[in-house]
Amino acid sequence: MSTQLPITNPPLVCWNCHERTIGTHFCPGCGKLLQLPQGSDYFAMFELPRKLWIEMDALEQKFLQLSWKLHPDNFVSATEQEREISLKRSSELNDAYRTLRDPIARVEYLLAIEGMRKNGENKQQAPPELLEEVFELNESLDELREAKAEGSDTASLRQRLEAAEKSFGEKLNEVDGALQSKAQEWDDAIDAGANVADRGKIMAQLNELLNRRSYIRNLVVNVQKELL
Repeated sequence: MSTQLPITNPPLVCWNCHERTIGTHFCPGCGKLLQLPQGSDYFAMFELPRKLWIEMDALEQKFLQLSWKLHPDNFVSATEQEREISLKRSSELNDAYRTLRDPIARVEYLLAIEGMRKNGENKQQAPPELLEEVFELNESLDELREAKAEGSDTASLRQRLEAAEKSFGEKLNEVDGALQSKAQEWDDAIDAGANVADRGKIMAQLNELLNRRSYIRNLVVNVQKELL
């Protein structure tokens, strides 16, 4: 039976009562809204472990609850500092929810905070086994553009590209399936208390799958644009 890792937030000093606290959103001593602790992250904001499976209904309920508690309307009569904190925390909460509700963005964010993926990383390099198909696809795209410019018949080219779009779409689905499996492997490793090396190996594989997914998805999008 797996065990859930405890949720721990970095300790900080409350700006109002100056007491050390490990509260997530409000100081347990004076009840004031806390600034987001340094070193905190989107998972901690929702009091979740850094795992990739999240129960969506529970996440939404937590988001709605926190949205109400942190909303600036609740602090119109508060101090200027509290109003500023409320605005910032509400914005951070929206960013966190938008990221964690999306399975791909969630993986990207996890790898980023774990130091395994740079902000905006998106390696556009064709996987070796797809080089021939990508070359043929690019040739077909060039031919279609030329045919459009010349006013030539494009029916056969469109048919060829539609087949390619379907093929790469299937490959994209395969990558998404592999990402799901690897995400489960990550969660199992967290539950088992895996060491840094083992976690790093899984994260490197997740990163490789994300880059592969990004490349294939861009191919599909480019084909779809030309077929419009």
